[in-house]
Amino acid sequence: MPLLDPDPAALRPAAGTPAADRVPPELAEGTPQPLRRDLTDLLGAEQVLWRVTDLVSYASDASPYRFVPRVVVIARHTADVAAVLGYARRHGRDVVFRAGGTSLNGQAQGEDILVDVRRHWAGATPSADGTRLRVLPGTTVQRANAALARHGRVLGPDPASAIAATLGGVVANNASGMTAGTTRNSYRTATSMTIVLPSGTVVDTAAPDADTALAAAEPDLAAGLLALRQEILADAALTDRIRAKHQLKNTNGYRLDAFLDSDSPAAILRGLMVGSQGTLGFLAEIVMDTLPLHRHVLAGLLFFPSLAAAAAAVPHFTAAGAPAVELMDGNTLRASVAVDGVPADWAELPTGTTALLVEFRAPDEAAAEAARTTAEQLLGDLELIAPVASVTNAFTADPAVIAGYWKARKAFVTAVGGARPPGTTLITEDFAVPPERLSEACEALLELQERHGFDAAVAGHAAHGNLHFLLAFDAADPADVDRYAAFMAEFCELTVERFDGSLKAEHATGRNIAPFLELEWGERATALMWRIKRLIDPTGVLAPRVMLDRDPRAHLRGLKSIPAVEAEADPCIECGFCEPVCPSRDLTTTPRQRIVLRREMMRQPAGSEVGENLLADYGYAAVDTCAGDSSCRVACPVGIDTGAMMKEFRSRRHSDRQERAATAAARRFAVLERAARLAVTAAATAGDTVSGKATALARRAVSHELVPQWLPGMPPAAGPLPRTPREGATAVYYPACVNRIFGEPEGLTGSLPLPRAVVALALRADRPVWVPEDVAGTCCATIWHSKGYEGGNTLMANRVVEAAWRWTDHGRLPLVVDASSCTLGLAEEVVPYLTEANRERHARLTVLDSLQWAVDQLLPRLAVNHPVASAVVHPTCSMQHLGDEEALRRVAEACAGEAVVPLDATCCGFAGDRGMLHEELTASATAREAAEVTARPFDAHLSANRMCEIGMEQATGRPYHSALIALERATRPAGPAAPGAEPEPS
Repeated sequence: MPLLDPDPAALRPAAGTPAADRVPPELAEGTPQPLRRDLTDLLGAEQVLWRVTDLVSYASDASPYRFVPRVVVIARHTADVAAVLGYARRHGRDVVFRAGGTSLNGQAQGEDILVDVRRHWAGATPSADGTRLRVLPGTTVQRANAALARHGRVLGPDPASAIAATLGGVVANNASGMTAGTTRNSYRTATSMTIVLPSGTVVDTAAPDADTALAAAEPDLAAGLLALRQEILADAALTDRIRAKHQLKNTNGYRLDAFLDSDSPAAILRGLMVGSQGTLGFLAEIVMDTLPLHRHVLAGLLFFPSLAAAAAAVPHFTAAGAPAVELMDGNTLRASVAVDGVPADWAELPTGTTALLVEFRAPDEAAAEAARTTAEQLLGDLELIAPVASVTNAFTADPAVIAGYWKARKAFVTAVGGARPPGTTLITEDFAVPPERLSEACEALLELQERHGFDAAVAGHAAHGNLHFLLAFDAADPADVDRYAAFMAEFCELTVERFDGSLKAEHATGRNIAPFLELEWGERATALMWRIKRLIDPTGVLAPRVMLDRDPRAHLRGLKSIPAVEAEADPCIECGFCEPVCPSRDLTTTPRQRIVLRREMMRQPAGSEVGENLLADYGYAAVDTCAGDSSCRVACPVGIDTGAMMKEFRSRRHSDRQERAATAAARRFAVLERAARLAVTAAATAGDTVSGKATALARRAVSHELVPQWLPGMPPAAGPLPRTPREGATAVYYPACVNRIFGEPEGLTGSLPLPRAVVALALRADRPVWVPEDVAGTCCATIWHSKGYEGGNTLMANRVVEAAWRWTDHGRLPLVVDASSCTLGLAEEVVPYLTEANRERHARLTVLDSLQWAVDQLLPRLAVNHPVASAVVHPTCSMQHLGDEEALRRVAEACAGEAVVPLDATCCGFAGDRGMLHEELTASATAREAAEVTARPFDAHLSANRMCEIGMEQATGRPYHSALIALERATRPAGPAAPGAEPEPS
């Protein structure tokens, strides 16, 4: 055992009361035999996740339900899916498909074989003109729209969960969003699909011989679909009812109108698959019609004295062509004040105040101006109020203001989710009523919520009569479950009997509304749905109890308890928005899963085998392979920073001796910096093989978490820093320690090292900088912060701020930092560790990232004389936190005729030296981005953080370097851009 390996027992939670829904002891060793062995033989060991950690990780999704699968299968292709379905049929087992895990009603949860169809199922290929998109089911809506944006196109469905919701789930649930309504949703825009039926038969509905092939492979199914069609068409009352039900947004039950809209078996099947919630087959590929992306946006946040006044205005805006009209009642507005960025004076809004967020979109400036004229004319006829100072009741085209409006619209989930009572689960409900009865439905819902003791608030897509509300209750408290059950019974009766509405407008039936399906659709239509299920899935292998369930209390089964965990993570609503941005998403666990695992530890009794096995896995699966990049915080609707929690866990695992050693390293960092530079030189001299073996031995002897692995192709050591005069400097230039240790990649012939390039650029732009002579031995403290060494972090944070205070003449000059993560560290992350005096000094410092400084101070004063044809850029996670991604793009565009940001660019996972501690993390995190980069040649590969550049070099085999090095080359005086074209600064 390595000498300084972390102590896993340090993360053992305090014993609590065992929960009734804890994972049972029989799953302590994971998937039971022979299931595990059978599936491993069938698919291969890498495709079968069987540890109890895996089962718990996949047991929770965005819904209020929790069902523990017996095994998780990672399907790679349709053959894997067909094989699993065949196995399940032969052995009487059942299968549920899961991709993004953002479904809100338990559709993606199963109790037997759960099939992950996200990891190997991402890809979006637009047609030549972008009017159609061929997409794999594990592709997020956001990623698909990014592929379409280059063509000026967009998908019709626009769910609020677009960052994480995948197209397979969006189509399977017919999820819509703010603007899709009933005309732009998946039912209307999914033109064809490749389906794996429960029998294993693969159907491409776009094939010219689709009907013939289906009849040959599945004769009973093809004939049965046509027979059902004839039966429905013969019943005029039923036909009228089906048409009427789909005049509103409706995702409750199967799309019976598929039998009315199509006359061939394959086309009927295509229609039925939309909204089938994984119960009829697997969508292996989908082809969708796309819509024009109108880039000119005009929006207004309008305030009314009452729900009735706001509702009365809705049809005027929809008639004027506004695709989005969003409603927020007064309670929603007041609760949202808890979210940063929402005006504080909303807390003083009078009772009854209601707001509409109205948005127009136009293809060009002329159309946008016409929309503005129309919108402003409408304002004069409305009953508007301005009860607090922040209310303007005006339309704007300012993107920042519009983004603020939408943040306010979405803030209610953030506010309620983040502030709900400990131990409660959050349920997001949606329903639809005829738009003309919107106000009446809102009032009835608010009364019902208040009477049952729930927070009374409502918001929604007013243009479509689609309302949303939230319920928070304790699933571990039988009395609270009874309260929820009573509310749901009364709510469903109200929606159906008073308003003839849809119990699920866009979230789909799932487990939540299954007992109420017949209440809405009636006996005849519901019986048809059961017959459709038996016709397509005669053995019931797919998603039992999802959508169709005769148990009147089915919606109360499997409700998940929410045991208290660490304060940082306790507000987690398990929505999964964090997962697509997590570097370890395809390697170990995601932020949601890290929290889910922690909650399961809290459910277990002290010393349970399940709890101990989870704890044993948690170190590597959760803590060690977390990049700590905090991208999850940006994506999380309640602002949870799981990366910060993992750093805290690293700190807990340190022994006193390790803490003392880390503090000593900070104290003597100047010596260590020189030693590191010498070590890099020695390693380069010894060669990759010898250096790799030496570090591997050291890692085994000391710790895999402390000793980095030497990787092939590491850059050489950095040279000396340029000498610069202080007199006349317009800024202090702080070369980050990583740029003082590592040089540039091999092959950058004629380029200056980064510190010299920055000084040369500053002189060329007549904005000279000064490099302090005593920067050695200082650091932004991220080295210690990322590993959870509090003593070393505190020492270095205060040292560097005191030095910066001196260098900048007490804040008179800005401090320019040449690595984005170090800028973030100096600007923000050091603050909690500063003394009071140093915190006051820090507040007066101006810390600038070198990219933003270059855009603001250098580019306007430089001429580009030697651009390259193309460059690909890697935006770092620190840039996202700093808001510098646009600055990187602008510098790259100055250097190259074409600057490309990969669509799959996310955090590289190198995270300082974490990619040298766990090289598999970077390999996994960068796999999709690397494939995109290496698919074509580029003349330059640019970023702005040396360790991220090294990570991308490892991933792609391409020489990544700072965009400022490229800018220095591109702006040299006219003439050949040859080595030595300009004297280096001395």
